[in-house]
Order: sequence, then C-alpha cells, then structure tokens
Amino acid sequence: MKICVMTGTRAEYGLLYPLIKKIKEDDAFQLQLVVTGMHLSPEFGNTYEQIERDGFVIDEKVEMLLSGDSANSVVKSIGLATIGFADAFTRLRPDLLIILGDRFEMLAAAQAALIMQIPIAHLHGGECTYGAYDDAIRHSITKMATWHFTSTASHRKRVIQLGENPERVFNVGAIGIENVMTIDLLTKASLYEQLSVDENKPLFLITYHPETNGETGGIFKLLAALENYPEVNLLFTKSNADNGGRAINEVIQQFVNDHPNAQLYDSLGQLRYLSAVKHAQVVIGNSSSALIEVPYLETPTVNCGTRQKGRERPNSVFDVALRTKDIVDAIEQALSFNEPYEQIFGDGQVSKKIINILKELPSFTVVKEFYDL
Repeated sequence: MKICVMTGTRAEYGLLYPLIKKIKEDDAFQLQLVVTGMHLSPEFGNTYEQIERDGFVIDEKVEMLLSGDSANSVVKSIGLATIGFADAFTRLRPDLLIILGDRFEMLAAAQAALIMQIPIAHLHGGECTYGAYDDAIRHSITKMATWHFTSTASHRKRVIQLGENPERVFNVGAIGIENVMTIDLLTKASLYEQLSVDENKPLFLITYHPETNGETGGIFKLLAALENYPEVNLLFTKSNADNGGRAINEVIQQFVNDHPNAQLYDSLGQLRYLSAVKHAQVVIGNSSSALIEVPYLETPTVNCGTRQKGRERPNSVFDVALRTKDIVDAIEQALSFNEPYEQIFGDGQVSKKIINILKELPSFTVVKEFYDL
C-alpha cells in the first residue's frame, strides 16, 4: 500500500516525523514523500536537507513559492503547486495521501488529489483559527478528505458537524505531542552553546506569523514590548511564507541587527526548537505550537493577536491583544505562572494509533456520503 506524505514547512515536518518513520518501517506500507513550499527555499533554510539527513528519500520536490510577499504571490504559488502535484501524483500513483493541517500548500495538494481520485487522510481537522485564512482552508480539506484524525474530542465533533461520518473520524490527539514525549532534549548548557547565546541570561522564544485575516502591523507592537527585556536572550524563528511573512522577517532582522541580545534563525530544527521551548522562560508569538506542544514542556505561552483565536488552549496560555503595554503585562503574568499545566491534546501515541487504524480500514476510497446530524 503506497502511502504518500506531504510536507511543506519545517514545523509540519517535525510534527509528522514519527508517523513518517513508522510508515517507512512498516512492511505493510510503501512510503512516498513529497516535499514542497518553504522546505525548498534558501530564504527559509533549505530545510529539505534535514529530511534527507534524517534518512528519508524524497520522492518528489514540488517547487511552488514565488519571491513576492503579497496575496497575489500566494495565489499564484497555489496555482504552481497544483500543477506540480498533478505531475507528482501522476508519477507516484499513491493509494493514500496524508495531509496535516491547513496551509495553502495543503490546499493545492488536496484539490489535485480530489480530482485525481486519490483518497486523503487529514490530520488536525475541526480546529478553528479565526485570525488566518488557514481556518477556511482547514475546513475545505476536511470536505475533500475521506478519513480524519483529530486532536481533541471537540474537534472530532466539529468534523462530524461538517457532514463527515463518525465512523471515519478518529480522535487520536495532537501528533506533535509524540515528539515532546520521546525526544531526548538538549541540556540548557548545550543549547546555549549551540546557539551562542549568553549563558547568564534567561531565554524568550518568539515566533510571529502574519494575521492573514487580521492586523498587519502587530510585529511592531510585539518588538516594542520586547524592548523592555534587554537582559534576556531573545531567540526568534522566522515567520512563514504567508503573504506578509517576508516583511515581518525583514522587520525582525532589523531589530536583531540593533539588539545584541537578539538572534533570528531560519529554522532551529525539531531538537533545538523543543529544547529551546523547554529551557525558555516563556514562548511568545502566535504559532499553533505555542498552544499545543509548548504546554507539555511546562513552559508558559503569551499568544499575541487573533491568529489562533478559536483554537482550544490550556491554562498556561495567556491571550493578549496586539498592544505593547498589554503584551508586557501578559509576559509578566506568564513569568509568574505556577499552576499545574493542563495537557489537553492527548497522550502522545498518535502515530501508532493512525497506523493501526489505517491497517484496519477495509479499503481506501474517495467515495463518501454527507452525514446529516
């Protein structure tokens, strides 16, 4: 059975790694790996090289990203990706396509697979993020997919509400938790040495993506808030390839140039990223990881703006509007957080559950009905 896994970003590959590894090692499956998007861009660190270093063979590379930073560029990139996936899927002829999440690369892959009658298994459907167009993409992929693996019971309920048969919707938990549970993290001393940061200063980890359905100047408010922490190592990871992401990266780079306590990385990689989460005093920004995986490493989160509005979150996440003083106040609240950390996204056994479910399916099909409640 040929199982094709799609990945377009560093973060998403890190989440999928355990599942990709188990598919590769299982004699019941033949792994096919299609890499696209930010992975293939020098601007974002050529992170496909990490996939190869991990011992995986990349079966297809689908070039798609334009160098522009506008909505026009993203729409054109989706078009290029759709053409590329059509060619890739024609060559690979997978029996099943596995898609995680809600990015525009995934929309291109899903619509190509739909027309080519390639069944889709979708991970992390049923979630809501009102501050980004990813929200609509996620629900669209749900309607194109046949099988669904959700991260919570309420997300499973929402997928069923969208008309999907409960027999095809499985609550397995958030796949990123598996890495948190199994990876051997770097010690603080080793992490600080690798990052060349001041070992005598605490660490803030910051990732800020565009609010594609919201405010465009939020990064300036966030950076103004961080001006209040000159004695803290400020570790930034780059924004993604959504429209506005490159502009955000340019603003952060200028901030880093002017602040010796700040650094910007194209990609930390899974090990250094999770190690940085563990050893940070707080994670700041608006990434989904900060709401899902970070609490399992018992680090508080300051979630800025509306990008993640609507997503379930545990008690260690402090939501704040994009106002400088409010962000500072939220950081101070997070730094004083001392309650038990809620862990609401499962037990970290996700890839094993998915593999077992796939093996029990009677057949892979694109045919499905609308399930009326």
